[in-house]
Amino acid sequence: MKKITTRQLCIDAMLAALCAVLGYLAIDIISVKVTLEGIPVLIGALLFGPVDGVLIGGVGTFVYQVIRYGFTPTTPLWILPYVVYGLGMGFYAKAVKFNFSNRIASTIAIIIGEGVVTAINTLALYIDSKMFGYYSPGFITGALAIRIVICICKAIILALVIPSLVTRLKTITHSASMTSDMLNENSDSTVKADLLSSDEYVEKKARD
Repeated sequence: MKKITTRQLCIDAMLAALCAVLGYLAIDIISVKVTLEGIPVLIGALLFGPVDGVLIGGVGTFVYQVIRYGFTPTTPLWILPYVVYGLGMGFYAKAVKFNFSNRIASTIAIIIGEGVVTAINTLALYIDSKMFGYYSPGFITGALAIRIVICICKAIILALVIPSLVTRLKTITHSASMTSDMLNENSDSTVKADLLSSDEYVEKKARD
């Protein structure tokens, strides 16, 4: 299993923070929620894979849920959609070997992912409304068609933008990693050369 690097953890932390901010700024209209919190989860999952996707989705949504609504018995249910989203999109990225040149496959995968998020959110809304006494059939199903339309439109827009963005970010992070490795190697070589010169100087002084 590939180890998570410090740079990768830093990127995950920034994406999780962005997820929390976007979730906190979500617009709630009765039972319809308009949010962009899934974008950093999707980026992280496509960049690094399922483990990072789960971390970003789990931590990001947990933070904003607790800040905005407090911790309740149903909090894990509200965190679950983007954990599953990060997991699924991460496995998709691994399956295509992080090559997103096939736009149709990426679009289908993102639509399915967004659909799963909507389905789990609807289930969470149903359970939450039952537990806290605000359930009504119309509240759950009345805006379902709108939620599905929002889900599909958002998925198509994300599919047009995010895979290309991730490909560019992948190139940038890879170049940064190579540059860092080269600098470290040069630094190590310099240290070794200095130590060697020092040893030679000591030996020369000893002979004198």
